[in-house]
Amino acid sequence: MNEAQRLSSPSPERRAAQAVDALRHGWALDFAGGPVLLPVETAIASGATSGHLLISAARAATLKLINQLEAARNDLPHTPILIRSGEAITLDTARPIADPSLDLNNPLKGPFKAEAIEWADEAVAAMEYARIAGILPAFMVDPVEGGEPHPLIASDLAAYTDAGRLDIITRARLPVKANEEAEIIAFRSTADTREHVALIIGEQSGDREPLVRLHSECLTGDVLGSLKCDCGPQLDASLEAMSRHAREDGGWGVLLYMRQEGRGIGLINKLRAYRLQDQGFDTVEANERLGLPDEARDFPVAARMLELIGAKSIRLLTNNPAKVKSLEATGIRVIERVQHQLPDNPHNAKYLATKRDKSGHLLK
Repeated sequence: MNEAQRLSSPSPERRAAQAVDALRHGWALDFAGGPVLLPVETAIASGATSGHLLISAARAATLKLINQLEAARNDLPHTPILIRSGEAITLDTARPIADPSLDLNNPLKGPFKAEAIEWADEAVAAMEYARIAGILPAFMVDPVEGGEPHPLIASDLAAYTDAGRLDIITRARLPVKANEEAEIIAFRSTADTREHVALIIGEQSGDREPLVRLHSECLTGDVLGSLKCDCGPQLDASLEAMSRHAREDGGWGVLLYMRQEGRGIGLINKLRAYRLQDQGFDTVEANERLGLPDEARDFPVAARMLELIGAKSIRLLTNNPAKVKSLEATGIRVIERVQHQLPDNPHNAKYLATKRDKSGHLLK
């Protein structure tokens, strides 16, 4: 496809949304000005082969490649690194290279050599598309027999992450255990398949700052009662705090329930991180070994939700100062950070200590 044909194809937001869908279905991406990239984890082109892989810097470090290339010396573990093999790489050999949770069963890999990337913008975009799709950030480069690829441009990614496209779709009364008069509001973006919701506790008032909790979806903690994190108890405690605030002080609260599982890396990758934790790595180390950021949540979306609700000035329930800074950077005024610490248990004590020691959470 030439450049004129590519630019006359669907809009950037459609190409971006289709790119996420393509990766989840195992189809390759064809970047203008860059290569064809086939997702290692989901690829359905079983006969695909390539001499090069695009992986993360953290994964390259695990494979002892990080010191071979000046460009690889970067503090970001999810920075893309191009590696070359001396022989053709198949999907069967690529998957153990991509997935660190398989290292114990596949200890011998390589040899590989890191090479300079002449299409850096396309490489960075591909890694971010992989995160959004919830798959491992690893691609075959210009594969043979890789199937028909989806055409797009690196700059299309901005259309997918445009928080300004988020709107309120509907709202309804939703009695919950903490407050029988609660109201739920649903949001949707034309550029994102995730549907976020907000729960309003108490009577909304423009004269008082609401007590707000940004809660990222956690299937294992919120629904299944996992003891590996504190998500479920934090969710319950925040709703109780808002209800008490409404009942005793006449105030109101907003729970933003963000569809950003695993702090933005997705459910499957979060479970991969759990497996790495079982091997002795902490939360941050596990994400790094997967080639994913420790913090990938979309705070501009949270800010847009608050803006649509009419809450530009808030009191924030959080132990994380970085969350305060991220919201304030989007124009939300945080007049108070309200501590929200709960007791640990034998299963999540290391998880909470890592939050404190490596992620800067203010925990005692």
